Parts: sequence; structure tokens; C-alpha cells
Amino acid sequence: MFAVLLLLFIFVPIIEIGLFIQVGGFLGLWPTIGLVLLTAFVGASLVRSQGLQTLMSVQTRLQQGEMPAQQILEGVMLAVSGVLLLTPGFMTDAFGMLVLLPAPRAVMAKYLMTKMVVKTVSGGNFGAGGFHQQGPFGSNPFDDRQQGDTFEGEFERKGDDDDDDRNKLN
Repeated sequence: MFAVLLLLFIFVPIIEIGLFIQVGGFLGLWPTIGLVLLTAFVGASLVRSQGLQTLMSVQTRLQQGEMPAQQILEGVMLAVSGVLLLTPGFMTDAFGMLVLLPAPRAVMAKYLMTKMVVKTVSGGNFGAGGFHQQGPFGSNPFDDRQQGDTFEGEFERKGDDDDDDRNKLN
């Protein structure tokens, strides 16, 4: 992983510099700078709108009782897209715009979800996964499968109103 990141940090700027030289030679200095600034502003506004749309989708899935794993991953991808669009350069803008489009982003998110491995710590009682905490007497206070019998019932307080006044703090 380190080698891949090192190569990205070396080759991406070299490619971007080459593209700046080519585009600058074709358009000129000021139109090239204007194009870079324009893509940054347009990209930032598109990331904001797509991010809000993804957030609404996450909320809808949560209200339906479903786990919005793909939408959460798409939200992370939108954040990466925003960084790519704000980074000066034409290649990073192209990749940022590609991730920004909903259809390619959904396909990439589905692909990434097939490559993800979720690891849990064993021995836990928290959901399906591996969180285990013991209380002060050796039991898990969050475990709803407590040992013992459960008695259901109702109660009614009997007595006069003076008992209520004595139980108040002030």
C-alpha cells in the first residue's frame, strides 16, 4: 500500500504538470488558470448537492430499517471527489467528475463493497460483532439475555399525600 501511495504522489504531479504545459500552450496562461478555478468552484458546488442527496438517501434507508452501507460508501467517495476537484489539475478533475456522477459512483461503490472485508472481535454481545463489556459484578449490563425469571406486574402506591412530600428533595 505504501508503494502505491508513493507512486501516486510522484506520478500524479508529473502528469498534471505535463497537462498544464500542454493546455497552457494551447489556450494560454490566463484561460488555463481560469479553467482550473472554474472546475474547482463547479466541482465544490456539485459535491455539496450530491452530498446532500446522498445524505437524504441514507436517512431514507435508515427510516426503512435498512443498513445504508452503499450510501455511506458513496458519501466517502463524494468527499474524495471533492478533494480531487479542489486539487489543481486536469487529471484529478476528470477523476473527481467521474466519481461525482451518480451512475459511475454507484458502480464503483458496489465494486468496492465486494472487495471489503469486515472483521469483528470475537466474544462480544454487541450486535453481530464483537463488543464485550462487563459490569462491576461480572455481567454485561447491555446484555438483554439476562439469566433468571422475569415477573410482570402492576403496582399502586397506597398511603396519604404526606409520603409524596417526604420523598421530594425540595
